[in-house]
Amino acid sequence: MRIPLIVLLLLFILQFHMLQLSHSKSIVGKLPGFSGQLPFALQTGYIGVGENEEVQLFYYFVKSERNPQRDPLLLYLTGPLNFKYGNANRSEVKLELNPYSWTKTANIIFIDLPVGTGFSYAKTSKSSRSSDSLVVTHAYDFIRKWLLDHPTFLSNPLYITGISYMGIIIPNVVSRIYDGNDGFLIVNPLTDKFIDFNSRVEFAYRSALIDDEIYESAKENCGGKYVYLDPNNTMCLNSLQRVNEESIYLYSNIWANTKAVRQALHIHEGTVDNWLFTNMSIRALYGKNDTIYYSYNIFSSLASHKQLLTKNCRALIINGDHDMTFPYMGTRQWIDLLDLKTKISWKPWFVRTQVAGYFKTYSKAKYSLKYATIKDGGHAVALYKPEESMMMVETWLDSHTNSIKS
Repeated sequence: MRIPLIVLLLLFILQFHMLQLSHSKSIVGKLPGFSGQLPFALQTGYIGVGENEEVQLFYYFVKSERNPQRDPLLLYLTGPLNFKYGNANRSEVKLELNPYSWTKTANIIFIDLPVGTGFSYAKTSKSSRSSDSLVVTHAYDFIRKWLLDHPTFLSNPLYITGISYMGIIIPNVVSRIYDGNDGFLIVNPLTDKFIDFNSRVEFAYRSALIDDEIYESAKENCGGKYVYLDPNNTMCLNSLQRVNEESIYLYSNIWANTKAVRQALHIHEGTVDNWLFTNMSIRALYGKNDTIYYSYNIFSSLASHKQLLTKNCRALIINGDHDMTFPYMGTRQWIDLLDLKTKISWKPWFVRTQVAGYFKTYSKAKYSLKYATIKDGGHAVALYKPEESMMMVETWLDSHTNSIKS
């Protein structure tokens, strides 16, 4: 099987051999907080993208623990280590193996994207500014150059994966690199900034977070439109009630900002002063205007989803059914707009004889989409329901890999 970038890569390979690329990569055998040698192959490094490679994107690459030569290559999701919570001394954060890491069955590149997140950095103030469309370009450039640096993975199936706001980005990246062998996987995706944000009020009502009176008042006064409101509709504004979900990731901030961790990961000195789990200067929030660092210039990725319907493409969309950030009913609404044929009707799926969620599959010509919910899963579904998440992803990936082998 050939991956979608193979023809383009061959055209560019001579050019890149002639350039002095600012790429670096290092093997990491030990990490502070983890006892002994890492029982998996971890590589970290930087790939330069953009004009004169002034943007340096940091990545973690973990080889599949099963069969890295044959297993799929994913760009990017949950990792093989968990933070051990409940330590008395927070300055000594401990790591432990995640028994449900997706790296059990897939090679995964975790990329700090866009610039300004994680350990990725810009060499100039101009290149520190990014946007939705520029993130698409940077992701495309990254995977192309990464594969040039790692040619042994050229024949592995390639899947572009992500969570949350990456639902705006991923379909555009897939459309750009597609030639018939790609698939993509998105968890709790933001796809359309009206549909997904608008679904929060209905979700809150269905979850018994607001009572009938409040919901019926909002529904009547707002006409079913709860976002991007008419500021003169005071009855609607007075009716709306919102419930927000927040999480605190204290341990990751402590761990990633220690000198020993930065040395172990081979972070370039003087590039990122303080690692933050969330960079609020570029974090996308409902109704947030562009900042000096970031432009939110893609409102919906629905058009890109529709473009992929004519391709030989596979998609997996997962929702935690307790996620209020981008609720499942918003996802189901935009999937309905794709006008796909139902292949398998809504039915439960199981983990160890227990209902783990529900799924439905769709198709159109050579395009296929599997939509699945994970019972009681929140926004970071792989943290809330690690075993169920791994089972769903592993089953879906293996079904595709096995069909290719046959």
